[in-house]
Amino acid sequence: MVRDGDATEHFWVFPFHRTAAGFAGTLDNEPQTVHNVVAGQEIEFSRDDISDWGYMKNGRRVGSFTVCVLFKKMSKEDADYYRQNYGFDC
Repeated sequence: MVRDGDATEHFWVFPFHRTAAGFAGTLDNEPQTVHNVVAGQEIEFSRDDISDWGYMKNGRRVGSFTVCVLFKKMSKEDADYYRQNYGFDC
C-alpha cells in the first residue's frame, strides 16, 4: 500500500527481499491513483503495509486474493485466461 496525500493505492511488489527495517522490492504495476511512485521503482515497506500476497507452488498460485476479487469484475474470457495462463485457482 502506497500513500500520496489522501490517496492510497495497492501494488504488486516483485521481486522483494527482507531488509533490516522490513522489506524492499520493485513496484510491478503502473500507478493509477498515487503520483509519488512509478512502476519499476524500488520501495521499502513494513509488514503492516502488506494487504495481499502470493506465491507459486507446483505451478499454481497460492494467495493473490485481490486477483480473485477482480475476477468477479472481469469478463469470463479474461478471468479464464488468467486462470489458465497464470495458475490462479479462484
